[in-house]
Amino acid sequence: MRHLLLNGCLCALAVLSAACTIPPAPGSSATLPAQVLPADARALVYGRTVSEAMQSPELRDKIPALFGADWMPASQGRGQLASGAATFFEKGGPLRMVTIAGKDYVAATACVANACRTRRVLLLISEGGSQLLARLDDGPVPHYYAHGSAGVAPPANASAIVDAALRALQSVGDAYPGAN
Repeated sequence: MRHLLLNGCLCALAVLSAACTIPPAPGSSATLPAQVLPADARALVYGRTVSEAMQSPELRDKIPALFGADWMPASQGRGQLASGAATFFEKGGPLRMVTIAGKDYVAATACVANACRTRRVLLLISEGGSQLLARLDDGPVPHYYAHGSAGVAPPANASAIVDAALRALQSVGDAYPGAN
């Protein structure tokens, strides 16, 4: 605790003359190596679009299970999302491949059609579809989800993995569908 206070004081003093950085915590998204891979057939294994992937036989039941009660609108007595996670897939972006810490994922981005800048989702699908991870941005509040199937548990650091994927996608352009 004393070390944290000392670092905080030093950072406050450093702001007067220069920027202050604090090293990322081990296992954080900033420490996970991530990159966007060149497009290949693996990105299209579930379909050519986000909506096709969501309706594929392999994912059709897994995606609602990933979001659980948040899949349906809160007005129906479920979850914490007013409109439900399903609406965040109205406008799909491109399907891409990303690798995070040596593991490959299909990355699907989508958003609420009339609010792409503030209400969006990043879905990661592990090879074989046994793990699904997601970050859903509902305004300034991100929600993280992880689902495992076929005897494969979701990773304990799912939020760090999704954030690393988002950082990699943003490094090559806008990660989400355009507002138009």
